[in-house]
Amino acid sequence: MVKQCENTIIIYRNYRKNSNEAEILHLKNYCRKKNLQFVISNNVKLSIKLDLDGAYIPSFNKSYKHLSYNFKKDFLLIGSAHNLNQIRIKEMQGVNEIFLSSIFKKNTNFLGINKFRIISNYSKKKIIALGGISERNIKLLKLTKSIGFAGISYFKGKKKGP
Repeated sequence: MVKQCENTIIIYRNYRKNSNEAEILHLKNYCRKKNLQFVISNNVKLSIKLDLDGAYIPSFNKSYKHLSYNFKKDFLLIGSAHNLNQIRIKEMQGVNEIFLSSIFKKNTNFLGINKFRIISNYSKKKIIALGGISERNIKLLKLTKSIGFAGISYFKGKKKGP
């Protein structure tokens, strides 16, 4: 079994119109038992209602409506950005941390390590590297000011132990 880091955050991404609150509460309870933080994507109001650890605001969400909500003390707001303009929007949205992508994955949002470093230096927010991170290139993250990394493919590639 793969052991998660103690500061792992699980993000539930579901962009269907109707959220399955029972499923979200089941995942919340699982994460609490495992001492993991649990946030949902693109629905700050539901995250507050279900007393989750926070919410994730994707790069395409430019709304400021959540700023009128009352948050508990340690409520975590995470945003994602692909360029400096989106970083500024996330800062105005009041996020605590920003996923900046793509550092390694060569897609339309590809930054590469040098552009990633330059763009991340323009923000005082905590930056988390995202995009194409693998066992082969993970050591290169030390060249950035990122506080961590996120990724689906990195964790999918991990083999479960005996």
